[in-house]
Amino acid sequence: MLAATKLFRVDQLTVEIYNTEAEMAQNVAEIANQYLQKVLQAQGTAAVLLATGNSQLQFLDALITLGGVDWSKITLFHLDEYLGISPDHSASFRRYLRERVEQRVHPRAFHYIEGDALQPLLECDRYTKLLQAQPIDLCCLGIGDNGHLAFNDPSVANFQDPYSVKLVKLDLANRQQQVNTGQFSHLEQVPQYAFTVTIPLICKAKKIVCLAPTTRKAKIVKQMLQGPIGTECPASVLRQQPQATLFLDINSGVSILNHS
Repeated sequence: MLAATKLFRVDQLTVEIYNTEAEMAQNVAEIANQYLQKVLQAQGTAAVLLATGNSQLQFLDALITLGGVDWSKITLFHLDEYLGISPDHSASFRRYLRERVEQRVHPRAFHYIEGDALQPLLECDRYTKLLQAQPIDLCCLGIGDNGHLAFNDPSVANFQDPYSVKLVKLDLANRQQQVNTGQFSHLEQVPQYAFTVTIPLICKAKKIVCLAPTTRKAKIVKQMLQGPIGTECPASVLRQQPQATLFLDINSGVSILNHS
């Protein structure tokens, strides 16, 4: 396992910076792999909450390639899904995770948010009950360009949210990000609403790994780590989570490295 180029803490959050995204992804995969093996050895089963997006691609591939984890004892969940989107849509998070994870590791179960559910509020209740049936051992996150965690945009994020899963209206910056990263061709194609796991549910996870590589994340990472803790940058809540680690590459951590 490669050592981080720089390792430090911001409040209660551990931050690790690596030379490249590939090195970062490989190391996070090894950390998650070893942790899951220990959890399975200690309690026999595990529950993992997964993110999607470009920041997760190399990490998920590396984690699966490493081997050594008995996925048949692991229950998987995911953080969010667009409202009204089918599981076969090219931008569906269910499709992303089914193709990149479920079909490769065959977990004990993979509970998906049904984005095209006919009764969305009942779907929130159904998924909430599934999530609350066991503690989340590991939560894997990315950070949105506007600082969102899952689909908790600044306009809807609530650090004391009474809900575990809710329907939210996506802000313009979030919807534009989906176009910028190639998920949709035009802004008009991006759904205006989505399901999301909430901030308190994320923070209840026993271990949190947050990956935010590439130059595109440098600005929001600086705000997250150096700005106030608040819903203006929802990811800043991780600074209050001693079980969380933020993983960066040189490109996303450049402003932090220069500042230090």
